Amino acid sequence: MIPLRTRIDRLATILPLAILSCATSFAQDKNKVSNFAREALAGRSKEIIAATIEMPADKFAYRPSPEQMTFGELTLHVAAVNYLYCAKIGGMPEPGLPKMSDTDPKDKLVERVKASFDFCTAALANLDDSTKSETLTLGETKTSRAMAILTLSGTWTDHFNTQSDYLQANGRVPPVAKK
Repeated sequence: MIPLRTRIDRLATILPLAILSCATSFAQDKNKVSNFAREALAGRSKEIIAATIEMPADKFAYRPSPEQMTFGELTLHVAAVNYLYCAKIGGMPEPGLPKMSDTDPKDKLVERVKASFDFCTAALANLDDSTKSETLTLGETKTSRAMAILTLSGTWTDHFNTQSDYLQANGRVPPVAKK
């Protein structure tokens, strides 16, 4: 049997650690939506940038059908969506950027999409859930900040899936499949 004094000493050591652990969990729970946004951004930005780099330069004009975007147009679309949504979600102005074309060189298109994810990283860095219910206006749509975050993260998934389809149609392996 463990002496009472030893049990009290152990409890005195363990209890503050348990309280600190719970406090950390509560603090993290307080910003679930914001933390989700930053985690989704970290993962999806790597995948989308890697897929953009993976596509050969001569295939940026590829489109599966006349109704669909070229890979270059898709790349610019990803960047435009990032700038719009991240600016609104993060409460920052969109940067004034020069117009680009899907026929611009691959390195410029890759740089545009990278820069858009860097912008998102800065825009979402100080985001917290205290404003998740605030109404944002995105074009003609009014939505909560939380819904805008969910929409953006879902859009990243759709964009990456589309990139993967384009890569596979051109005999390339999507970067995540190489792991």
